[in-house]
Amino acid sequence: MPAKTAFVLGGGGLLGAVEVGMLRALLERGITPDLVLGTSIGAINGAMLAHDPTLEVVERMTSLWRASTLAREIYGTSPLRTVRRAVSSGTHVYDSAPIKQLMRDELGDAHFSDLKVPFQVCAASIERSAEHWFSEGPVVEAVVASAAVPGLLPPAKVGDEHFLDGGIVNSIPVGRAAALGATRIFVLQVGRIDRPLTVPSKPWEVARVSFEIARRHRFVREMAELPDDVEAHVLPTAGTSSRDDSLMAHRDFAGVEDKIEATYLASLIHLDRLGIGTRP
Repeated sequence: MPAKTAFVLGGGGLLGAVEVGMLRALLERGITPDLVLGTSIGAINGAMLAHDPTLEVVERMTSLWRASTLAREIYGTSPLRTVRRAVSSGTHVYDSAPIKQLMRDELGDAHFSDLKVPFQVCAASIERSAEHWFSEGPVVEAVVASAAVPGLLPPAKVGDEHFLDGGIVNSIPVGRAAALGATRIFVLQVGRIDRPLTVPSKPWEVARVSFEIARRHRFVREMAELPDDVEAHVLPTAGTSSRDDSLMAHRDFAGVEDKIEATYLASLIHLDRLGIGTRP
């Protein structure tokens, strides 16, 4: 029986661009998903993939990232407007409307049932203090909820419930993929799990380090708990560094194309070493 292949796309802000390089390598080697799971920026990339699981969508995603359209739509607001919104809202500095419109431009009013590949999105429920998985209903609403980074974007309301970024509760959901029957999992992560953490020395570093400990702990635990009959492949990143973890890194649009290309090449080498996929 063929393996049920899952692509797990994790969170990571602007570093989500590297997932496009990974997707290009996988699809060029003839590796396609039977299931796509996404969190935060991984939900954005994953939704586009599930809508069109071909190299054509990778070209479209590459164009969006190359021009930094995706990043600028989310984080490109002028500093003055950012300050005004922070003061008036008290909770966030950017507006979620641009990202919602961008996703509508790509997906229209698609529901999960309309997608070509089964797709699920993780978000954090405020009212229930719980991990929540969207698998039905409008896709764009779910993606916006999953990408609602605390402090940067407002909580997203879906129905009578409010949601924040899925990375809070499950940043790289490999366990979910296995629970849904995947026997082969490709993990598309942005590289932060590979970098050593240091003791924070500034107030804003405390939250970042705390979040990294929580997300890495869960990822390592879930990888260790995968059943013996499940193979998991963590694709490598390239071109990223500790600079990408700085306070204002979410506004640093430079080098996006280089990160995509470097990660694409690293992923090809990785797949070839493992003997996975077929050369075109």
